[in-house]
Amino acid sequence: MTVRKNQASLTAAEKKRFVDAVLALKRNGQYDAFVTTHNGFIMSDTDTADRVGHRSPSFLPWHRRFLIQFEQALQSVDPTVAIPYWDWTVDRTAASSLWAPDFLGGNGRSRDGQVMDGPFASGGGNWPVTIRVDGRSFLRRALGSGTRALPTRAEVDSVLAMTTYDAAPWNSASDGFRNHLEGWRGVNLHNRVHVWVGGQMATGASPNDPVFWMHHAFIDKLWADWQKRHPSSPYLPAAGTPNVVDLNDVMRPWNDVTPADMLDHTKHYTYDAAA
Repeated sequence: MTVRKNQASLTAAEKKRFVDAVLALKRNGQYDAFVTTHNGFIMSDTDTADRVGHRSPSFLPWHRRFLIQFEQALQSVDPTVAIPYWDWTVDRTAASSLWAPDFLGGNGRSRDGQVMDGPFASGGGNWPVTIRVDGRSFLRRALGSGTRALPTRAEVDSVLAMTTYDAAPWNSASDGFRNHLEGWRGVNLHNRVHVWVGGQMATGASPNDPVFWMHHAFIDKLWADWQKRHPSSPYLPAAGTPNVVDLNDVMRPWNDVTPADMLDHTKHYTYDAAA
């Protein structure tokens, strides 16, 4: 069984295996396919029309399936690799271990945001950004410059306390756990972290930064934590809702995956018990 660990607890060897597998997917073209998929859904998901990956109830099951697919790709390179998660309620600064040169590399330089160290720096030649939102071909970050501080544990707990999964109008105006976690309302968890990292993470092409996967693994863990706290609170909506993915509707781009299929993550992986 795959076990996803807190990135702060990884050994040097585990960090290297993760990085090496990510770089292998970049070389064989699979990585950029994930970036293309995510960017396409960011651009097409809107509040008033068909929406699947964002601004909608299926935000969480869609990204759960997306992460599983990426994790399976990593494991095709190295079966020992799992996606680590980044608990940004604890690792809250640019000095945190995930930004070290032996892992993700650090902040971007001030004049253009270019990441200058680590395995994904442009100077190493291993991480050309080809799915772009502008003409720049290098990984960019601006840690902490685009928003206030990362979410706190108290803010996370306030969202985990919500008892209803989602509610009409099933978009970025909705009340309920999903939308407060996604970040369009309330204390803003998921969206705020994307903006805090900055660079490509603040765009639809956010998977260009490998921290995307660690951030979304933590968002997925928070959904799992919420499910455990509220076992009688179902995924909503159940059926017959225009423009969104109901419980048993198929989620694009897959032709055989529904939100119902994604409710039990333990079929695919678990999270470390220490978290």
